[in-house]
Amino acid sequence: MHHFTCARGKVTIGLDLGDKHSHYHALDANGRSVGRGRLETTPEVFRAHFSAMKSARIVVEAGTHSPWVSRLLTELEHEVLVANPRQLPLIYRNTKKSDQTDPENLARVGRLDPNLLKPLEHRSKRTQVDLATLRARDSLVAARTKLINHVRGSVKPLGAKVPSCSAPHFHHKAPAFIPVELQAVLAPVVKMIEELTRQIRHYDKVIERELCVKHSATIVLQQIDGVGPLTALAYVLILADPRRFRDSRTVGAYLGLTPRKDDSGEQQPQLRITKAGDPFLRRLLVSSAQYILGPFGPDTDLKRFGEALARRGGKNARKRAVVAIARKLAVLLHRLWLTGEVYEPLRKRPQPERNLGASRDCSSVTTD
Repeated sequence: MHHFTCARGKVTIGLDLGDKHSHYHALDANGRSVGRGRLETTPEVFRAHFSAMKSARIVVEAGTHSPWVSRLLTELEHEVLVANPRQLPLIYRNTKKSDQTDPENLARVGRLDPNLLKPLEHRSKRTQVDLATLRARDSLVAARTKLINHVRGSVKPLGAKVPSCSAPHFHHKAPAFIPVELQAVLAPVVKMIEELTRQIRHYDKVIERELCVKHSATIVLQQIDGVGPLTALAYVLILADPRRFRDSRTVGAYLGLTPRKDDSGEQQPQLRITKAGDPFLRRLLVSSAQYILGPFGPDTDLKRFGEALARRGGKNARKRAVVAIARKLAVLLHRLWLTGEVYEPLRKRPQPERNLGASRDCSSVTTD
């Protein structure tokens, strides 16, 4: 096990994190290798190893272990850079990736120009725990959907069919339409669907009665019809701090809701969205956009904007309209969160003067 010292300048360490073991490569201020090795990926081993050395610049890739590793190393007074691997072709496009080359590449880029790493800032431990609640609920919903589809698919070969109904009511309605031959087989599955529904309702109560109360900014965001406690809370927890973004319009790109670009001469092809950022929040925003554009969505500037896009026709016009609404929604939510202003669904409709979160009177926000 190496402990690094450097006569002049700060040591830079590239750290490739793995589930069982992590590999490191250290460079001195002149770029010369001064050590490499392997550590068990546990808090105890990391604390013992890195507390014994002088302050160093340590570069890690974003991943499942990087949140706790970055917090621990920062606590030990090291400079920690969390690299965005998708923004660093040297790492993710390397055809000779290995436990030796990856940490060395991280260290060399981090020593020369940290900005090339597109460094990320991890959420706080408290925020990570609250976000885990949302993701746990999402996993249960996905499991319930898979089991419901299994039951529906299993009865069809025997000439039966479970009528359409909402997922929370499926376990009430399905048993009456399951053929006798399959009742013993599918009864445990339906029972599991019932239990999943019960657990999902429990998470819903926790989200609405505890987490949304703790994160009061969610109240401002729920002014928009189609944005419920789940979407509002996910938005606040995943973005963490609205001041991270200098311009609200950049939030759409951050969440992967802007189209890719591949302009060449006079050719400007319509490409798919980048799908960068958090897929969970992007899915929630798209779901909210579908409600806004759907038959139950109230008349708003957002809906009129989407309907105008959909009327233009062309291939996948409605899908593009939904994504466009989701992008505008991401921008609008950021603006509301930042200012606490009153949301004006229709600019021509007068709104009562009130303020839900700003410390001073603000003009109404529109969807522009």
